[in-house]
Amino acid sequence: MQAIGDMDLENPELYINRELSLLAFHRRVLDMASDTETPLLERLKFLCISCSNLDEFFEVRVAGLIQQVDFGSQQTGPDKMSPQEQLKRISEEAHAIVEEQYRVLNEELLPALEADGIRFLRRDQWTKKQASWIQKYFDEQVLPIVSPVRLDPAHPFPRVQNKGLHFIVVLDGEDAFGHTGGMAVIQAPRPLPRLIALPSGLSEEGSQCFVFLSSVIHAHMNDLFPGMEVRGGYQFRVTRNSDLFVDPEETEDLLRALQGELPSRRYGEEVRLEVAENCPEDLTAFLLGKFGLEHEALYKVAGPVNLHRLMALPDLVDRPTLKYPAFVPGLPHGVAQGSDILDVIANGDVLLHHPFQSFAPVQDLVRQAAADPNVLAIKQTLYRTGSDSLLVDSLVSAARAGKEVTVVIELRARFDEEANISLAARLQEAGAQVVYGVVGYKTHAKMLLVVRKEGSRLKRYVHLGTGNYHSGTARLYTDYGLLTADPAIGEDVHRMFMQLTSLGSAPGLSRLLQAPFGMHKAMLKYIDGEAAAARAGKPACIIAKMNALTDPRIIRALYQASSDGVEIDLVIRGVCSLRPGMAGVSDNIRVRSVVGRFLEHTRIFYFENGGDPRVLCSSADWMTRNLAQRVELCFPILDEKLRKRVIQDGLKPYLAENKQAWCLQSDGQYRRVDSQQDAPERAHDVLLARLSEQFPVMKGKKGKPKKGDKKRAA
Repeated sequence: MQAIGDMDLENPELYINRELSLLAFHRRVLDMASDTETPLLERLKFLCISCSNLDEFFEVRVAGLIQQVDFGSQQTGPDKMSPQEQLKRISEEAHAIVEEQYRVLNEELLPALEADGIRFLRRDQWTKKQASWIQKYFDEQVLPIVSPVRLDPAHPFPRVQNKGLHFIVVLDGEDAFGHTGGMAVIQAPRPLPRLIALPSGLSEEGSQCFVFLSSVIHAHMNDLFPGMEVRGGYQFRVTRNSDLFVDPEETEDLLRALQGELPSRRYGEEVRLEVAENCPEDLTAFLLGKFGLEHEALYKVAGPVNLHRLMALPDLVDRPTLKYPAFVPGLPHGVAQGSDILDVIANGDVLLHHPFQSFAPVQDLVRQAAADPNVLAIKQTLYRTGSDSLLVDSLVSAARAGKEVTVVIELRARFDEEANISLAARLQEAGAQVVYGVVGYKTHAKMLLVVRKEGSRLKRYVHLGTGNYHSGTARLYTDYGLLTADPAIGEDVHRMFMQLTSLGSAPGLSRLLQAPFGMHKAMLKYIDGEAAAARAGKPACIIAKMNALTDPRIIRALYQASSDGVEIDLVIRGVCSLRPGMAGVSDNIRVRSVVGRFLEHTRIFYFENGGDPRVLCSSADWMTRNLAQRVELCFPILDEKLRKRVIQDGLKPYLAENKQAWCLQSDGQYRRVDSQQDAPERAHDVLLARLSEQFPVMKGKKGKPKKGDKKRAA
C-alpha cells in the first residue's frame, strides 16, 4: 500500500468524485453565460452548451449509475462513493444547475437580448397581425403533421422519444364518440424548428421578433381537439439512457450489430423528467408513474424544456457585434497556400496549432497524396469526421484511383455511430479496406500515413494529432497536429496500423508511446523521474494539459512527486479527481481549468528531464479508460524549435490566463481567478493575435497580446 509519511495514498479523502467533478465543469460553462465581458450571443451559446452537456451527462453517466444500482453493483472509484451516494449528490447539484440555467435565461439573457432588439414574444404579447401570421403558420406547417394521442384503453400512453418536446393536455367536453373529458399527449413535430422568426414587417423597427414552437402549439391547442375544451397543456421532456450496448466478443459483424442497436437509443430507460413549472402536482405524479421515475428525477423548469434549441438564434440574427470577432486561421512558417505539402514535410517537421492555425495542410496532404501517381498507399484512423468531409472525399478518390487505402473507423464513437456506419459503407464502395478497430478496445489514436515511392525507395509521411480529423471541430477545439517524415516515427505508425488491421503481439515502438501497452508505464516513469531529480536536489517540474485526470496510479505518482518537491502545474479542462494543495501530499500541485471561446482539447505533457525538456502530445487523457481500454497514441516533439513553440503557445498562455480560468481548491470547489489587479490575459485572444492570419486585436477589457508576439511565433 503506497503512502507518504502517515498518509495512505488510497485514502478516499484524497480523491474527488468523477461525476461531481464533471458537474463542476458544467457549472463553469454555465458561468460563462453570465460573463458580461463575453459577447451577448456567445453567452447564450454557453447557456445552450451547458444544457446539452447536462443532457449527455444524464444520458450516459447518470444512466450508468442507475444501471449499477438496478444490478446491485457496488462498484466504486478511488473516492469510494457508492452508486446510490453518487446519485443523491448528483441530484442535489443538477437541480441547482438547472435552477441557475433558467435564472440566467430569464433574469440576464432575455432582458439583455430585448435591450438589443432581439425579442421572444409570449402569447399575451402578440399583436393582431402577429397572431394572424402565427395562426396561418400553425394551420399550414403544424396542424398537417401533428398527431395528438388521447389517453384511454384504446390509446395507451405513447412511447415518448428521447429529449423530444411533448405536452400533457387535460380536456373537458365530449368527443364525437361520446367520450367525455380525459387527457392527451402531443408530440411536437421533430422536423419543425423550435424557434420561429417572425417576418420583418411584423417586428418593430430595429428589432427582430421570435416565437417558440411550444407557444404556437399552446396557443392553438383547442384547434387540435375540436368541440372540446383544453383545461391545461404543459410541456414535458424525458431523457433516456442513450448508451448502446454491443458485446464485440459475441457478434460476428460489429457494424450490423450497431445498426440494430441504434433505434433503441430513442427509447432507452428513462432517467430524467422535465416539466413546466406550472404543471399541477397530480399531472407530474402521473408522468413520473408512467416513466417509472422517483421524485428526485423530476426537474421543474421556468421556460422551454429544451434550452439547447436556442443555439439556433445566433444564426438567425445578423448581429456581428454580439458575437466573437471573426478570424482567419494562419499557417505556420514555411507553409503557404497551395504548397506542395509533401515537399514541405520532407524538408522538416511542421506543427499545426488549431484553431489558431489552419486545418488545410492536413486536408492538402490527403488530397495531394490521392492525386500523386507516386503515392502507393494511404492509411488513416477516423474517430469523428463530420458528415461533409474533404478528407473522406480524398480517400474515396484515392481508392478509386487504385491506391491502397486502409481506414480504421471507430464505429463506437458515442453519438457518431450512425455517421461512422455511413462513412464505412461509402469507403468500402469506393474500394477502400475498412476495419473497425480492435475487439474490446476503442481506437482513439489520431494518425495518418502516406507511403510514396521516391526513386528506388519508399518514403513515409505522417500526421499525428491530439484531435479528430474533423474540419468543423478544427475551428472550435484547440488541438495540435504534427506533420513529419521522420523515418522512425513512420516505422512506428506503420507497425501500429499493421497491429490494428492484422494479428500479432504489441509492436516494439522506438519513438511513439501506445496505449494500452507502454504509455501508462512511460508516464509513471517520467513522473517518477522528476521525483527522483527533486530528491537529488535538481530542478524538477511537470506541466500537463489535458481534458481529464482520473487514473488513480497517475494521481498517486503525482502526489508522491509533489511531496518530493516537484513543482506541478496541471491545466485540466474538465474532470479532475486529484485534490491539490493538501498539506504534505499535494502542496506543490496547482490545478486550473480554462473555459473560453474554444473548447480546450490539447493534451500536452512537459517534464523538466534534467534541463533537456521532454515534451509530448497525445490523443489520450490521464484516464484509466484511455490508458488501459483504448488504442491511443502519444508522440514526442523532437524538433527543438517546435518544442519551444509548444511550451510558448500550448502551455504558458494558459498558466498566465487570468480572465477565464478557475483554480481547483483542496475541497473540490473551483474559484474563478480574480484579475482585478493584473492586466487582462486571455489565452485564446493572445493566441489568435499571435498565430492567426487576421484577427482584430481586442483592447481594454479583452486584453492585448504583448508586443512582439507575432515576431516570436515566426
